[in-house]
Amino acid sequence: MFNIQQMMKQAQKMQDQMKDVQTEMEGAEFTGTAGGGAVTVTCNGKYEFTAVKIKEDAIADRDMLEDLVLAALKDVSNKVTDTMEQKMSKITAGLNIPGLKLPGF
Repeated sequence: MFNIQQMMKQAQKMQDQMKDVQTEMEGAEFTGTAGGGAVTVTCNGKYEFTAVKIKEDAIADRDMLEDLVLAALKDVSNKVTDTMEQKMSKITAGLNIPGLKLPGF
């Protein structure tokens, strides 16, 4: 039998946990690299980029440098996304609401 009160408790708990994850992610720092560390990009869990470091030897070839910067940005963005997905899947794993299907989980 479907219990609306139980569903509301689960929804509130999940909402609280999601807020906690968002707060945790805002304070987390992620680093993406490319070219064996020639380019390093740092951002937080809100995709706010905080630093870019480029080694001297990467500056010689402009086209290569542009590619390395893009690759480092993609690397760090993927790390943030993957971490968020892992944390959210833990929250929604025990969710049992009839008829509710969460995409990607």
